[in-house]
Amino acid sequence: MKILISIVRTLVGILFIFSGLVKANDPLGLSYKMQEFFEVWNFHWFDQVTLAFSILMIVFEIVAGVALLLGWRIRLFSWLLLLLIVFFTFLTGYAYLSGKVRECGCFGDCIPLTAGESFAKDVLLLVLIVLLFGVRSRIRPILPPAVSAGVLMAAAIFSFLFQWYVLVHLPVVDCLPYKAGTNIPAKMIAPPGSVPDSTVITMVYEKNGKRLEFDATHFPADFSDSYHFISRYDKLIRKGNAEPPIKDFVLTTGAGTDTTDAVLGIKGFKLFVFMKEVTDYHPNWNKDLSIVLTMAKAKQIPVFFITGEYENMMSWVDGQGLTGQVTVLKCDGTAIKTAARANPTLYLMKGGTIAKKWSYADFKKAIPAINEL
Repeated sequence: MKILISIVRTLVGILFIFSGLVKANDPLGLSYKMQEFFEVWNFHWFDQVTLAFSILMIVFEIVAGVALLLGWRIRLFSWLLLLLIVFFTFLTGYAYLSGKVRECGCFGDCIPLTAGESFAKDVLLLVLIVLLFGVRSRIRPILPPAVSAGVLMAAAIFSFLFQWYVLVHLPVVDCLPYKAGTNIPAKMIAPPGSVPDSTVITMVYEKNGKRLEFDATHFPADFSDSYHFISRYDKLIRKGNAEPPIKDFVLTTGAGTDTTDAVLGIKGFKLFVFMKEVTDYHPNWNKDLSIVLTMAKAKQIPVFFITGEYENMMSWVDGQGLTGQVTVLKCDGTAIKTAARANPTLYLMKGGTIAKKWSYADFKKAIPAINEL
């Protein structure tokens, strides 16, 4: 029994640490996944705190895994692990059984799991943690308390610092569809012979304090103004395999003209500056970006600012004296979230292929790269 307990404890501890580290590589990805759940539940007011919640949960996942391996304060952490895995199992179970969320983000974008695979994984973990919870009195610490506390403190500090680094400088391991070397047009095409998802648009209404869901072919016979619209979502009926890695990447002009193919089809080098939103008219990275834009102008490299806030972006460009030097295009905010984990993010494009990319904190590194073109 002692050997079994040690094996299970080691397996669960390592899995929690591994899962936390994978998520720590891209905490914004987990934050966006949380927002997807909250959107389904109509809890939009949580959107402002999902990043903080994501960071804290990742830190706890790593620290809990380390504590389990060390056997430190096992009575406390056995309770915390049990509560955490029950929460995870609820989320993955909801995603799998409802079909409203396709992926749960358990291992981030580096190891994508379907909702069913995530649910099965969490059920197994739940069984193992319940086993550990039942025998927690038999688990002994392997290090003196002071040393264990020091190790856990170091793990927590590392977790926070690593997440701060990737939030500022982009993920260390880029598992996103827009990683360097990716040809965007090729990634926007579904695999040959693939089968598309089968979905149905489901409406959510409220009547007499009760929430009702139905699709377009099953409207209630008494449907009237007494039904108040809440939201709508696409419910997955049958999973296909036709989903391209890059979705919803559509570049439009201020007038709404689709220029995606025209822009991506420009041969040679060009620069994309993704700015989901304008938050500061005098940012600390502005000087480095100005040098980049000056060099691009001298080398006749076209520059495109891609944003989800077209009017604000046009005002910012005008305020910076860049009108006529750069082209501002609109793009879906969700696509920009995936393409640019930092706001802003700079892409060096060669044709339709991403040659290099930098976050705002690394614009200085883009200067020599562009100078060599």
